[in-house]
Amino acid sequence: MCVKNIELNLETIAYQKTTPFCYSCYKEAPTGTCKACCSDDLMRILPGSGCEYGTDWVVKELLEENLDSADISDSFELMIEDCYGETVKVGFLELSTVEVMKDQDPISWDIAKSEYIDGLVEDEQLITFDNGSTHYWIHDVENFIEENLEIEEAC
Repeated sequence: MCVKNIELNLETIAYQKTTPFCYSCYKEAPTGTCKACCSDDLMRILPGSGCEYGTDWVVKELLEENLDSADISDSFELMIEDCYGETVKVGFLELSTVEVMKDQDPISWDIAKSEYIDGLVEDEQLITFDNGSTHYWIHDVENFIEENLEIEEAC
């Protein structure tokens, strides 16, 4: 499933799990128009979470509630160990390659980790909905969509 379809499907799920809500009258308006004031300027209410305009916040809330964010640190460390070996010899000491790299140059470590994450996002293995603050494995998001929505892929 392509990223665009994932975003569209998550928006559809957000609409299905919320109800239009008139904040002025503080009433649900399931028809799309408030029966009390006839307004169609409606928020979306998610039971147990609150109400707000748009669906971005609903998607974020649903993902946080139903999925674990990707543990990229472990994945990155495993990749480093695969590339450079689990241990490195410094003088007569046999040390963890990952720990040496982290301790000796934390800035380079963070840059390399950031580039690794960018590569996973580019390869569509990871996805983010908040500009990189939280990442999810794309297969977990696809499974969430399949459990919550009947989809037709049209990429």
